[in-house]
Amino acid sequence: MINRKTLCVIAPIYNEESNIILFYNKIKSVLECTDLDWKILFINDGSSDKSEQILLELCKNNNKTQLLNFTRNFGKESALTAGLDYANSDAVIPIDTDLQDPPELILEMIKYWQKGFDIVYARRASRKGESFLKIITARLFYRFINSFSDISIPKNVGDYRLLSKNVVDDINKMREKNRFMKGIFSWVGYPSKEILFVRDERNSGESSFNFFKLFNFALDGITSFSVAPLRLFFYLGLLIMFLSFSYAGFIIITTLLYGANIPGYASLLVVVLFLGGLNLFAIGVVGEYVSRIYQESKGRPIYLIKKES
Repeated sequence: MINRKTLCVIAPIYNEESNIILFYNKIKSVLECTDLDWKILFINDGSSDKSEQILLELCKNNNKTQLLNFTRNFGKESALTAGLDYANSDAVIPIDTDLQDPPELILEMIKYWQKGFDIVYARRASRKGESFLKIITARLFYRFINSFSDISIPKNVGDYRLLSKNVVDDINKMREKNRFMKGIFSWVGYPSKEILFVRDERNSGESSFNFFKLFNFALDGITSFSVAPLRLFFYLGLLIMFLSFSYAGFIIITTLLYGANIPGYASLLVVVLFLGGLNLFAIGVVGEYVSRIYQESKGRPIYLIKKES
C-alpha cells in the first residue's frame, strides 16, 4: 500500500461566524480534487461571537477537521504558530477564512511543491474592494519594513502560502514570543516560488486591521529582525556631536578674530528642544527592544489551548 502525502490547511478564526461554513465548503471542494491525504485545522483565537459553537458542530464526527480553541485572543501570529505546531503533515497551507484568498490556488501550490519548491507563496497583483488609503498604507508598510529589516519580505504577500515539512520543522524551532510570521517565513530561506492572483473582496464582515495596527505590525517586524533603528541613533549621535563641535569652533574663531557678539537665545532654545525630542524618541526606540527582552525573559507560552471538560 502506497502512503499518500499529507496536507494540512491552517485556518485561524477570530469572529468569523458568517464565513466559516462557506469557507469550509469551498476549501473542501478544492482539496477533494487532490490526491493528498488532507485535513483542515481550525484555530479559534478567542472569538467572542458564535464561531466556537459553529466550529464545534462542524468538527463533530468529522475526521477531516481538527479544532484548537484558545483560552483567549492571543492574536493571529500566535494562531499561526499553533497551527504549525499541530499540523504534523508533509505540507501546510495557512489561509484566512474571509475568502479574499482564492482556495483554487492550492492546486497550483501543490503542483510547484511536487516539483521541488519548499515554499510557494501567493502575491496579490491587485486588491479589489480596498480603499485608496489602505492600498497606500500597505505600500508604505512594505517599503518601511524592507528599508530597516535585515531580510527581504516580498511585497503584497500575506500568510497564504504552502510550506513544506522541512520549512515547518525549522520554523517550529523559533520560539520567540513576539511573532512576526511574514519575517519568519522569509528568514528560513529555502527554494521559493511566487504565484500571482487578484485578491477578492471579503465575503462578509470587516477586517480588524487599521492604520494604527498596521504601524504596530511594522514596528514588531523591524524590532524582531533588525537593529537598524539603534544603529541609526548611534550615527545620528555622532553627526550631532560633529556639528556641535564644528559650531563651537566657529563661535570661538569668530569671537577671537572679529570680536563678534553672536546672539544665541533663539538658536539655543531650538537646539535644546531638538535634542530633548531626539532623546525621548531614542529612549522610546531602546524601550521597544528592552520590552521585547522583558517579554522573552518571562518565558510565558505563546498561546494556551482550552482543555475540554
